[in-house]
Amino acid sequence: MVQTNTVVTISAATAATGLLAYVIYFDYQRRVDPNFRRNLRREERRQARAEKEEAQAQTKQKRKDIQRSVDQAKEEGFPTGVNEKEQFFMDHVQKGEMLAADPSRTLDAALAFYKALKVYPTPGDLISIYDKTVDKRVLDVLAEMIAYDKSLDLGSGPSLGGGINIADMPGAGMPSVGLD
Repeated sequence: MVQTNTVVTISAATAATGLLAYVIYFDYQRRVDPNFRRNLRREERRQARAEKEEAQAQTKQKRKDIQRSVDQAKEEGFPTGVNEKEQFFMDHVQKGEMLAADPSRTLDAALAFYKALKVYPTPGDLISIYDKTVDKRVLDVLAEMIAYDKSLDLGSGPSLGGGINIADMPGAGMPSVGLD
């Protein structure tokens, strides 16, 4: 009677020999047969093309989802009162931070940050804060949302009017030392 160990060993050796024979045959065909090499290249190109098309389709779907989310947020509307805006802002920033911890909820996190951005008085300043604190994957989705929303004013409010104008400073017309 044949022992189990012997059967398992023979089966494993047969499988390994078959695999080795296939590898040798494949390598031989690859080296010798130009049609085989051509078919391999075609398959590689076909697979690369399919992966590229799949990636493009995913990108288009992602953009549609982002646009749908922004449109839905606009339809829901945003608060107008100062206290309501402040509470809305705090709630959505907190919600965005909690959702950003979960990589599968990136769109929801970005939408929460977007809603907070819409009610913030100086969105340009808030974007620079987001840039320093928010995860890159969420920030990328948020950037697409901002790019889609043409009604979002990214100016920093009334103080953005050009910053400090040196010509308006007293003594600006005075020559500097040694340059007369």
